[in-house]
Formats: sequence, C-alpha cells, structure tokens
Amino acid sequence: MKRVKNIALISTVLGSFIAAEVHAATNWNVSLWGKRRAFTEHVEKLAELVSAKTNGDFKLNISYGGLSKNKENLDGISIGAFEMAQFCSFYHKGKNPTLTVSELPFSRDLSLKRVAEIEMELFKNPIVKKDLARWNATLLMPTPLPQYNVVAKGDAISSLADFKGLRVRGPGGIMGVLGQLGAIKTSVPAGEVRQSMDSGVIDAATFAPHAHLAFKTTAVGSWGTTNLNLGSANCPVVVNTDALNSMKPAHKKALMDSIPEAMSHYIDNYNNNTTGAYEADVKAKGIKMVTFTPAQTAELNKLAASVRVKWVEDNSKKFDSKALYEAALKLFNQ
Repeated sequence: MKRVKNIALISTVLGSFIAAEVHAATNWNVSLWGKRRAFTEHVEKLAELVSAKTNGDFKLNISYGGLSKNKENLDGISIGAFEMAQFCSFYHKGKNPTLTVSELPFSRDLSLKRVAEIEMELFKNPIVKKDLARWNATLLMPTPLPQYNVVAKGDAISSLADFKGLRVRGPGGIMGVLGQLGAIKTSVPAGEVRQSMDSGVIDAATFAPHAHLAFKTTAVGSWGTTNLNLGSANCPVVVNTDALNSMKPAHKKALMDSIPEAMSHYIDNYNNNTTGAYEADVKAKGIKMVTFTPAQTAELNKLAASVRVKWVEDNSKKFDSKALYEAALKLFNQ
C-alpha cells in the first residue's frame, strides 16, 4: 500500500513538472545592434504588445549586439541561432538581392506611412519571399526610413554640376545618380563619418534624419539638401520560418495582430520626434538647406532611370528582376 502511495505521489509530482513545462513562457531571442533608438522602436513596441496580449506567456528578449554582428543577422536567422532579427539589405546585396529593389532611386517624395505600405506589399511578392526562403527567413515588418539627404562641408551647391568632385559617402542607388554628376563614392564606416568629414576624407554623407543625428554630421556640416529623394535603405525585421511555423496559435495571433500598432508607433515616433529633432538641429547650427527646383528634380530622375535599368539588367539571371521592378514601380507611382 505504501509503495502504491509513493508511486502516486511521484506521479503527481512528475505531472506537475510536466504541466509547468507545458505552460512555461515562450521566449524568443531578437538580434538588433547599437542601442534603442527611433530605428528600433517598432521592435520594442512589438515586444511590449505581445507580452501584454499573452499575459507574459510569450516574450521577445531584445539584444543590442549580444547575439550577432549586424551584418551576420541573416546568417543567424538561417541556422536558428535566434528567432528574430533586423538587418539592412545593403549590408549584403548578394544574400538578398530582391530587397534592394526598394532602395532604387525612384525620385519620389514619400511619407513614412507610404514607404511602410510599399515595403509590406513587396514583402508579399513571391519573388521576394522565395529569395528570403533560402535563409529560412520570413519577412515580418519593414523599418520605413525617409528619403536620404546630404549634409556636407564647404560652400553650398547652386547647381547639379557642383556635385562634380564632391567625395560622398552614400548607398549604391544614390551614388549611381550622383556619380553621373561627377561625385566620387567614398566608403567609410558609418561610425567614422563625422571624423572623416572633419578631417577632409569625405565632403558629404547621405543619411536619413536619425542617422545624421546619431553620427553627428551636422556638427561639421555647413549645408544640406531637403529633397534629394533618391532612395533610402531597406532594413526589415525577419523571423526564422521554422520558429514562426511552430508557434502556438495564440502566440502567433498575438504577434501578427500587433504589427499594425507597432508600425503606427514607429511612424508617429519618427515623425514627431526624430525628424523634428533633426530639423531643429539643422536650424540651430545654421546649416544652409538646398532645395532642388522642379527642373533639377527632373534631371535627377532622368539620371536615376539609368540606375534602375542597370539594376534590372544586373539581376536578370538571378530572378525575374523585370517583373519585380515593375511591381515596385507601380507601388512607388501610386
């Protein structure tokens, strides 16, 4: 009888351990870099929302650089080293060539809300999904950024011809246009931009407002542009596909349902805080802002067309680049 009671007791204890294991909170590791900033606010908000909606049963553990280097986040996702990560497509174009279509210079003045809508639609494109599937990655949400603009040292330009000889740090699409005007693409790490401008290694840098603030280009710049409108970076948030597919239905619903609110929070925060802070900083430092005329904008777009055509040609053997480009062009023109 005593043996039976002991067995019953052991069974009860084991059962409680099993139940505890079944109901243990699910924790996902998220690989970001740098520090919390406007660029990561949607991920921070997403973590807050999913935890609240699941009463803490599903948590996103965000790490800023502790899990991987920023240029290796896609690799980490592919092997399941962590469940979620952010990366920028220009870090490794060969790994995710389809994503670079949204970085092309479409010469459009776009709101952050519209950029987010465009990138979300492109994420659904079968060509893009197939490209990311090679890395066992599913695109979750974009990191919409304003169109890049220049901050530079020296005398402000008065014509497009004044770009000739200017040493500029910028992404491929933008430099593909400015290069045709005689600008010289100069590569320096983002963290060294201010020092490089100060010492004369480069004359100018192109960034979105949050990066100009972060890398303090306005501390050494004397002029900038307001409407270059030749593209920005595509820096999506992705999840490991196997992890996504194995989620509890309630957790998956909480995750997916939280995306719109996380994106809305990101956009409001960027527009109300970051862009405003950049504009105030530029004004406070007396930086002269150059606004291109309609005729100059038309000329820039003419040059941009050749960059877009070259992108289609360069990628034609990798995937149906023409079809993807046309889909992107339609979205940008809406």
